[in-house]
Amino acid sequence: MSVLTFTERGIFCPVGNFFIDPWAPVDRALITHGHSDHARPGHRRYLATAPAAPVIRHRLGGIALDTIAYGERRRIGDALVSFHPAGHVPGSAQIRIEVAGEVWVVSGDYKTEADGLSEPFEPVRAHAFVSECTFGLPVFNWAPQAQVLAGIDDWWAANAAEGRFSLLGAYALGKAQRLLAGVDAGIGPILTHGAIEATCAVMRAQGIALPPTVPVTPETDLKAHAGALVLAPPSALGGPWARRFGAAATGFASGWMALRGVRRRRGADRGFVLSDHADWSGLNTAIRETGAERVFVTHGYTSVFRRWLADQGYDAEIVRTAYEGETLDSAEDAP
Repeated sequence: MSVLTFTERGIFCPVGNFFIDPWAPVDRALITHGHSDHARPGHRRYLATAPAAPVIRHRLGGIALDTIAYGERRRIGDALVSFHPAGHVPGSAQIRIEVAGEVWVVSGDYKTEADGLSEPFEPVRAHAFVSECTFGLPVFNWAPQAQVLAGIDDWWAANAAEGRFSLLGAYALGKAQRLLAGVDAGIGPILTHGAIEATCAVMRAQGIALPPTVPVTPETDLKAHAGALVLAPPSALGGPWARRFGAAATGFASGWMALRGVRRRRGADRGFVLSDHADWSGLNTAIRETGAERVFVTHGYTSVFRRWLADQGYDAEIVRTAYEGETLDSAEDAP
């Protein structure tokens, strides 16, 4: 019997009778992280890391959620399960499943560059690895985070000197907090859209340090915050919410900014290539470090990446999932 099977509900472990990030309601769901294409409502029981739990509860309400520490081993049926840092967002995990000495790892979403906010990615040895490949093309090669953040600081400072707001599109969970933790808050005030502020409040309550922010409400006196950096979900930048800031500079922080024409189509002044997913090099390094001979690829450029892996000697297959993956306008815009 295979350690994992791939079903219409999600990735299933038969001997443990549990699913990993299922997209249809199940009895027991092991959740890699709190993004809504991985943590969905309707399951009877949930298991996630302790640092991921507050955001999952915030998003899904009064669910039956148990928590597990990174590296803690727990037997579920005849499977031995443990969660390991994925580096994607705070609390995100790869899930290791061992059955009769055979080890499979499900990556969830991951990135290999430490961002100073999320628990850094840790390679996990396995016989089989289920890997995302959202950015599984050679064109996607990220610059170091410090370089990208310095560019954002320069852009913001130049706009502030002209008295203009800097509207920056970023996902409400993970990307926004990564930006908050990394930009130079001494340049000026930082304003936040309600969806981002709500997630920041959850993270602050669990002890994650973030600089002060001012939530934007109908009562906010924008004149008192001239030159501020304004963080908002990408979908908010093209609507009435953003128009209240007048002739503001606009930008997006996303891995998709690496594609020529995306920023132009969105009408943004600047595009900053910053992703919470592994780039081409990161994907290849992570897979190599697992030692796995079998690799299953999910959401993203699966056909291209599978062919590449097969050419490198891996037994590579595509797994069809209901994961949406990262898009410029994402369900993660929701609070």
